[in-house]
Amino acid sequence: MPGLRELKQARVRTKLIAEAMHLFAGRGFEAVTVDEIAAAAGVSRRTLFRYFDTKGDIVFAWASTMTDVLRETMAQAAPDEQPGPAMRRAFTTVIKRIAPTTKECLALVRLIEQSPALRVHSLRKYAAWEESIIDAWRDRLPASDNTHLAASVLARSSIAAFRAALEEWLRCDGRTALAPLLARTFELQRDIFDKDLHSVS
Repeated sequence: MPGLRELKQARVRTKLIAEAMHLFAGRGFEAVTVDEIAAAAGVSRRTLFRYFDTKGDIVFAWASTMTDVLRETMAQAAPDEQPGPAMRRAFTTVIKRIAPTTKECLALVRLIEQSPALRVHSLRKYAAWEESIIDAWRDRLPASDNTHLAASVLARSSIAAFRAALEEWLRCDGRTALAPLLARTFELQRDIFDKDLHSVS
């Protein structure tokens, strides 16, 4: 069980991440300074550097919390829950945790997905998601010579659907709610592979 010191450190770290991402969403990654993040979190610049070496490290820490949410949600899947519904539920949960408001969520998604300075962090996030999904489903899928391959296909296709939904959401400037758009993307993915192409709408 963590002690008071560890709990305080965790609270400070969480506060730094939250305030930094809020500032990044409002003004962009490059425009926000380390001093502004520290001030918003109510700590000194020196304290901030005890937790993070760079602003990019803060973004990666935030992305890691999204990985934790994904992993925890998959772990809650019922033993008989099918991969498709389980992955839709997991990604929908991630969406709800990106930011407290739709406006801030849209700004953060645009920032993370389209900023050249943050592209490496986005790629690292998706790599971590892929590994987490494979680990979560490898032992749940029917055992065969293709089990690892099946888990890999599930991971990559699910992430591809998620990214396609994000791109479409950005393209329409958030006019369509992201969660229903994600559900529709998974439906299209299923239909494109399982139905006659002319029946997909």
